[in-house]
Amino acid sequence: MRVYHLAYDASAASLDVHFWTACSLHCRACYVAYNPLDFGLFDDPIAELSKTKILCPDSAYLSPDQVMGLIKDLPVKSAVFVGTEPSLDPELPELARLLHNNKGSYNILLTNAFQLADMSDIDELIVSIKAFDRQKHLEYTGVDNIRILDNFKSIYCRRKKMQAETVYIPGFIEMDEIERIAAFIGEIDPAIPLRIDAFFTVPGVKWRSATADEVEAAAERARAYLQKVNCLTLEMKRIGEKVIRVY
Repeated sequence: MRVYHLAYDASAASLDVHFWTACSLHCRACYVAYNPLDFGLFDDPIAELSKTKILCPDSAYLSPDQVMGLIKDLPVKSAVFVGTEPSLDPELPELARLLHNNKGSYNILLTNAFQLADMSDIDELIVSIKAFDRQKHLEYTGVDNIRILDNFKSIYCRRKKMQAETVYIPGFIEMDEIERIAAFIGEIDPAIPLRIDAFFTVPGVKWRSATADEVEAAAERARAYLQKVNCLTLEMKRIGEKVIRVY
């Protein structure tokens, strides 16, 4: 298994499990490529992302049993699987099963949905839709989005709880494109929540950071199609205790 990092939020009894896999997408502004550690560890995560890209994490990979050993004394109400692309790790289902059986955790998978894992012990999926326009998706990720959009529908048909997220990128993924994403989701089920994140720039990328006003304007447009649209902007402060590094 390719788990390289564990971070724990005691205030929510939430465990972030970070996977390092050869991601199926090649996003031009992949934040994990600049800093693979959990953002909650830093007072200023944006400053941490201003550094040079890294090639790999600095820790050895953990097995499912090793993960469970490290968290044996921690209450875990929820476990969030993140990283480059967790669904590509063949041992993800086993870890999800162990967390369910031993901790009673609510398991959340963050995924690009290009490839679907065994979801037997996944309670909720957050699917990242980079773009609805096929050419924009190719330009940003190097990969066609047809399979991703089809898998999004497939997840819904399996009656899995799900939500979507996208990123407002000034000059590239703006209001009109986010409206297309919202319309696509709304045709499936307007009750599926959408979160719109503000892009913040990293070295070597031409796009500037998004403002809170831009993200909120896009969210208001998306609300014409969806019942629940949230925003995540640079101005928002963390709620709760500071995350601790378990591994």
